[in-house]
Amino acid sequence: MTGSAINLEFIHLTIAFALVMAIAIGVSAVLVMLLRPLLKRYVMARPNQRSSHREPTPQGGGIAVMAALVVAVAIAFVIVPDIGASARTLGVLIAATLGLAIVGVSDDVRPMNALPRLILQGVAVAVVIALLPDGLRVLPFMPWWLEAALMLIAGVWLVNLVNFMDGIDWMTVGEVVPVTAGLLIAAALGALPTEGTVVAAALCGAMLGFAPFNKPVAKIFLGDVGSLPIGLLLFWLLLLLAGNGYLAAAILLPLYYVADATVTLIRRALARENVTQAHRSHFYQRALDGGLPVPAIIARVVVLNVSLIVLAATTILFPSLETDAIALTAGCALVALRLYRFERSA
Repeated sequence: MTGSAINLEFIHLTIAFALVMAIAIGVSAVLVMLLRPLLKRYVMARPNQRSSHREPTPQGGGIAVMAALVVAVAIAFVIVPDIGASARTLGVLIAATLGLAIVGVSDDVRPMNALPRLILQGVAVAVVIALLPDGLRVLPFMPWWLEAALMLIAGVWLVNLVNFMDGIDWMTVGEVVPVTAGLLIAAALGALPTEGTVVAAALCGAMLGFAPFNKPVAKIFLGDVGSLPIGLLLFWLLLLLAGNGYLAAAILLPLYYVADATVTLIRRALARENVTQAHRSHFYQRALDGGLPVPAIIARVVVLNVSLIVLAATTILFPSLETDAIALTAGCALVALRLYRFERSA
């Protein structure tokens, strides 16, 4: 294939992925506007001692986000070349995602006990792991059964931590949009397959369409119907990236969310608090309680995520153990500094 033919193919794919994103933006925004009056009647998040909002606010905007993603992925089969070979994978992925969204709807309307919720999340994560291409290994030096067990634990944790961290206006937007943008950059560098690029573009677009309605002060929240399946989709995308040989990049992209949620959980466990209960002890929540306004918190998170994207892209462009080690060290230092500064704001 000639260089001009490769360039034309790249341009064609770029336009197709941009269309997928644009469709997701439009569908998400329209559905939020249509659903919000209905959600105001039936699914309201009312302030309590752990809330960051002061007025009752409808939740369930994740319905629009998930519907937009499904529509955009469906249209991708018409406009993205060679995506038909991934029809089964994407079909099962969407089914698992919607199944987890139903769990989220149930939890939004009437909170579910922790054990059945975890079991259902585990089933969805196991389905996603089973979708990985044959021979794809994230930790090839381990026995396959141990790697699978660790992936299951990591997947359930990522699903939950996205839910845990969705505690102030625009927080999930400020995380998911940069992470999916980083995944699209990875795709442009050849680190993500076509089916992963489609899902990343659709999820990024769906969150961008939701963003204007969730900006401070939010008119609508995602709810568990959005946060749980978003965690599942991010897990699958990051697994694809790691399995293609870019484990460092897959760790770096979601590092802030993982660090804030994990350190907070460990702190609460050491303090013998009930780790399954809602709380206001995340680092960003401490900063909010200390007087840092929501837009300032989100701006700091986005700037940090942009830095993590640069580090992740560096590990893809210059693959080596040395590059990975330097990038991971720098990423951990930046995240630790941000957590420390949030803590000092309290």
